[in-house]
Amino acid sequence: MLIELLFVGILIGTMSGFFGIGGGMILIPILLILGIDIKDAIGISIMQMVFSSVYGSYLNYKKGSLIIGEGIFVGFGGFLGGYIGGYVTHYIPDTLLEFLFFGLLLFALFRLFYAQNYEDNAQTKSLSKTLLFIMGLLIGIFAITLGIGGSIILTPLLVGFLHYPIKKAVSAGLFFVAFSSVAGMISRLGTGTIDFQNALAVASASLLGVALGIWLKDKITSKNHKTALIILYLFSIAVLAKKIWL
Repeated sequence: MLIELLFVGILIGTMSGFFGIGGGMILIPILLILGIDIKDAIGISIMQMVFSSVYGSYLNYKKGSLIIGEGIFVGFGGFLGGYIGGYVTHYIPDTLLEFLFFGLLLFALFRLFYAQNYEDNAQTKSLSKTLLFIMGLLIGIFAITLGIGGSIILTPLLVGFLHYPIKKAVSAGLFFVAFSSVAGMISRLGTGTIDFQNALAVASASLLGVALGIWLKDKITSKNHKTALIILYLFSIAVLAKKIWL
């Protein structure tokens, strides 16, 4: 199992850096296939997200693709929401979690598919700091409850409603994951629901993948980047549908 988890960690880290996701949308279905139950999978996913999002945001900031700005208010909201979400998970049935996750993937796919492509120098829309905080709070609660970082929700909103270029939205999404996942891990530690041995194996291996994923992101066009993200969502939906219905 250890070797499989190390390879999974590298794969998820690469996707995290490339797509700006926490990795839970892919990691959780894979862990379910490996025979890990949904709540243990969520705990492993949260720890992996802490490692990959903090390191990935540092790399994005150094490369100049992460503009913190208003994102800090979404992040603070995500931190509080993630903390709350870490406790909520314990009281929600596994089947309901899987169906919520499935619906979330369908929503993200729809928003990305119909979103217009914006250039890197395009003017983005703005929201009040209070609305940004509330948006982060709600996303954080919902995301950490499902064991994902929240960028799967935030990135389509940034692209579809606030006119963010896809690569800047991806960097902002990963930055948000750092807030929500750290808070989620703190609250999960309070309930003792993280499998540390498996979680550390996946999380440590993901650091190598994150660096590779960010390097690849900088080499691809925005149009191809969006197409790759849509393919990723379709794959995740197919894997989870097989788990739920077959």
